[in-house]
Amino acid sequence: MLAVENLQTVFHTDKETVRAVEGITFEVREGETVGIVGESGSGKSVTARSIMGLVDAPGRIGDDSSIEFRGRELTGMTENEYREVRGSGIAMVFQDPLTSLNPVYTVGNQIKETLRVHQGIRGDAADEAAIDLLESVSIPDARRRLDEYPHQFSGGMRQRVVIAMALACDPELLICDEPTTALDVTIQAQILELLQELQEERNLSIIFITHDMGVIAEISDWVNVMYAGEIAESGPVGEIFENPAHPYTEGLLKSIPGRFPDETYLRTIDGDVPTPTESPTDCRFHPRCPKKFDACEEVHPAPVDVESGRGGHQAACLLYPDGLTREAAVKEHERQMEDSDTEADDE
Repeated sequence: MLAVENLQTVFHTDKETVRAVEGITFEVREGETVGIVGESGSGKSVTARSIMGLVDAPGRIGDDSSIEFRGRELTGMTENEYREVRGSGIAMVFQDPLTSLNPVYTVGNQIKETLRVHQGIRGDAADEAAIDLLESVSIPDARRRLDEYPHQFSGGMRQRVVIAMALACDPELLICDEPTTALDVTIQAQILELLQELQEERNLSIIFITHDMGVIAEISDWVNVMYAGEIAESGPVGEIFENPAHPYTEGLLKSIPGRFPDETYLRTIDGDVPTPTESPTDCRFHPRCPKKFDACEEVHPAPVDVESGRGGHQAACLLYPDGLTREAAVKEHERQMEDSDTEADDE
């Protein structure tokens, strides 16, 4: 359904150039949930906004980037062309429902505006459609609540309203950008259950962005672990949790509360996510990596199969593929990066 290839999103400022997303590639299949996980600043939300065509100046998507939705290339579209895709093709649920809803309009007005703009539904038909949408996200007494304002809803109910608005145009792909972060654990579980029910009913594909590995385990089929604008590791959710390959993924999993109940303090990853301002020539994680060696400061790792000859589970780490000596693994990464550079030059 969605194919992202070599996505590069760069922000040019007066002081520096920030390479927020650096050459990431992934796919989303029909009816599948793809998780994107990583610390704040790793490029998750910029990836979502790039897919939606919502990267504002000074941001810019690179010329060699490709985003295909149902075989249709989205990069290079005009704003009017992109509006045809947003809503009916791809919809997005943002992190904070309060900032997604206008406080001076009723919830009903905002849902009906979406129906009017994208589907041309007006009057009584719009009222009934809005009520159906609120009921579909399990908001009780939907007819009465249509005339209420966002501040009259709890945080969990506001998020349900935002999901209802995203579903108003019957999209095929739903991008959820940390939709449960501001909610307590009980409400978070309800929202996740709601999304899974809606996915089954509507055959939705979902991209779910979060920093919470527990949420990823609950809802995703496939996981992309992002770090400093790149995908550090990717694979089926069960494989990632049972056999994490990249040291960064291992660190994220070890930091989950409750993993080590006998320890006094939570485990953490030392240091912070860097702000990438140059094209990578090394492993961006190496300053924080407990398994680093000399080559990590000189060679930029390519995504390789964790086990040689076995596709699916990949890691951008010089420790892999398994079964090769360290020197042979480093040479394999150098070869892949040289091939990638040669292809880029030919294009």
